[in-house]
Amino acid sequence: MAALAWLLIPLFAAVGAGVWGGWASRNRKSIEDGTELAGYTRFREAMEKSSRG
Repeated sequence: MAALAWLLIPLFAAVGAGVWGGWASRNRKSIEDGTELAGYTRFREAMEKSSRG
């Protein structure tokens, strides 16, 4: 019985890794990069202005 338990541990780990991998690689349509890129552009421009003068 103990051997069966030791064999089930890697099986559960593999199933858990598969579920996590599927969740992590899901297609996230609600997040748009446009707002993030606009914020980064504003930040970069502000940093350039402060370093010039």
